[in-house]
Amino acid sequence: MTDSVASRLNEVRRTIAESCADAGRDSGTVTLVAVSKTHGAEAVAEALAAGQRVFGENRVQEARAKFPDLKAAHPDLELHLIGPLQTNKVKDAVALFDVIETVDRPKLAEALAAEMAKTGRRPRCLIEVNTGEEPQKAGILPADVDAFVAECRDVHKLPVTGLMCIPPVDEEPAMHFALLAEMARRNGLAEVSMGMSGDYPSAIRFGATHVRVGTAIFGARPSFTGPSFTE
Repeated sequence: MTDSVASRLNEVRRTIAESCADAGRDSGTVTLVAVSKTHGAEAVAEALAAGQRVFGENRVQEARAKFPDLKAAHPDLELHLIGPLQTNKVKDAVALFDVIETVDRPKLAEALAAEMAKTGRRPRCLIEVNTGEEPQKAGILPADVDAFVAECRDVHKLPVTGLMCIPPVDEEPAMHFALLAEMARRNGLAEVSMGMSGDYPSAIRFGATHVRVGTAIFGARPSFTGPSFTE
């Protein structure tokens, strides 16, 4: 029982509440995004039974196989795309996801705007920021964030509501959380998605409105295809 999805979920919720209290914040200001990538629908169902309603997936194809039935059964389920989005997957992403957290380049913004105009479905968009300026990582560089936010809002008319980051694995994440929060404030964006299983209490101290937690809820992944950056 102590190793069930429900018990681990409750432990994460307790930690979020404690971190919010330490930061002088209402725990209701932080949304837990349960990262279910590589875990099957049965694990998601366990979390749903425990009251979790917000989930994150890295791959459009995996989410498309897993979530349509779950969303039909739970209309209040909110699904976030937290992995990279290729332009050829934009149609599926707009149809399935409620929030796209990884808008990271002008070409993608343009494709999302065209699909939203075509379908009328407008999932919220967060801009991914490469706070560590890592050449191998996606995301807008900090110096370009203000201009890209303006482009997404004013040119493409995207529903941009916040920023997201994945700090470098070998650096103290706090400085990256502080940077992202400041950029969001400067641009009048209410949502800040930052913090993962190993550092979400710190992210909450710096103003995270969304924390992306996977292994602390679902346990080790049943398969491993590469380095983990988004949970």
